[in-house]
This record gives sequence, C-alpha cells and structure tokens, in this order.
Amino acid sequence: MRKLVIIAASILLTSCYQSERNCSDFKTGLFRFEYTVDGFTKTAQFRRTPTTNINYYDNKVDSSKIRWINDCEFVLHKINPKSLSEKDPIHMKILSTTDSSYTFEYAKASLNEGEKRRVEKGTAIKIN
Repeated sequence: MRKLVIIAASILLTSCYQSERNCSDFKTGLFRFEYTVDGFTKTAQFRRTPTTNINYYDNKVDSSKIRWINDCEFVLHKINPKSLSEKDPIHMKILSTTDSSYTFEYAKASLNEGEKRRVEKGTAIKIN
C-alpha cells in the first residue's frame, strides 16, 4: 500500500511540472542553430528584432516579418517569397528556455485541405 501512495504522489508531482520559459529574453538578438539537409548537419544564424527575423544560411539571406501572438509564440511571414510554398506563414512556439538557449517547435500556420500538420523541433543558442 505504501508503494502505491509513493507512486501516486510521484505521478501527481511530475504531472504538475512545467518547463521554465523566459521567452522575453529571446525576442531580440543574434542566434545560432543547427539543421539537417540530406543527412548533412549545417549551422545557420539569424538576427531577430521585435518585428523582423533575418536568416543567414548557405551564403543566403532570407527575411521575414514577425507577428507576436504572446511572449512565447509568433508567426513568420516571408518578406519576398520566391515560391508559393514560401508564402505560407510559419507558426513558432518556444517550449522551454535556459539562460542562453531555447527549444522551439514550428509548423505551417495554415494548412491546405487534406494536408497533415508537420511539426518540427529545434534549439537556438543566443550569441548576443
């Protein structure tokens, strides 16, 4: 019986745990992250202001407007989309933070009929 009480208490305590999120610390700055393309890991950087996100990757620069939903969620809209798929806004959500990084997930903000929602995750490290 005692083991049952301990297990139940453990479940209750861990189910109430929520990752700390100090999202406002990551609204602006220069960040670095890694991503994988065709099995190769690459590093990219981006600079975020309160209204703009500028990505630097593969010797390219790509800019998006930011619309903040709350301190931890925002939507990116490409400024100069080069294809129909780049016109789709991206919903970003900060899941957890540390003193120098945050873990996030992102997906298309709007889906076409019959399209499945595909959510990706990543970690960004604040450089300054």
